[in-house]
Amino acid sequence: MKLRQIAHIENGFADKFGIPRQAGLLEHAVSRLVFEAKFRNEAALRGIEGYDYLWLLWGFSANRRRPWTATVKPPRLGGHRRMGVFATRSPYRPNPIGLSSVRLIGTERGREGVCLLLQGADLMNGTPIYDIKPYLAYADAHPKAAGGFTDHLVWEELSVDFPEDMAKEAGVAREAYLAMIEILRQDPRPAYDRDKEREFRLAYGGFDLTFRVEHRNLYVLNVNPTAVFAT
Repeated sequence: MKLRQIAHIENGFADKFGIPRQAGLLEHAVSRLVFEAKFRNEAALRGIEGYDYLWLLWGFSANRRRPWTATVKPPRLGGHRRMGVFATRSPYRPNPIGLSSVRLIGTERGREGVCLLLQGADLMNGTPIYDIKPYLAYADAHPKAAGGFTDHLVWEELSVDFPEDMAKEAGVAREAYLAMIEILRQDPRPAYDRDKEREFRLAYGGFDLTFRVEHRNLYVLNVNPTAVFAT
């Protein structure tokens, strides 16, 4: 079977670091789904505005090419314990295909035809989209379902110290600032690096942030437009 790319994602995630590990965790980070030229047919979207959520089938396009393995080290387990690849959502799979449930918050019409505006996407800028399907609550929602090893883990967000004045001085818009706070609360550090005292860099929305973490407290040290950071 040959998959055809029907669209791609446009958002502020310039690289993999900082992307939420699951969909639906961010409210303020909005993504645009832009259709490829041959699929810009409005008839294909007829009725889509009646849904709150959509399923996206997409490709792990930024992964380093390497053979798949039967077991992986999930970040939720600290990156030290192994689980079967099919019992996780690891990106390193026999077929590098991802599945995400995202919220449809609107549409936008422009030179690229009609684009979908999405909330909660866990995808990097440029990620290829292979298919879109509606989320059906009566069939897709299973609130009492067992969650495997994740049921025994406590979800803890970091406390983020990111002065709004620092963001304003750098030119960060209000909505982008709120998205950055949400991203940082999720603790974007790799699981194997969380016990190290070092500074980390996060790129989002054309800005670069440097931060460090002490215990459960994250401190933003500086923020600059990407071009300034690179020089």
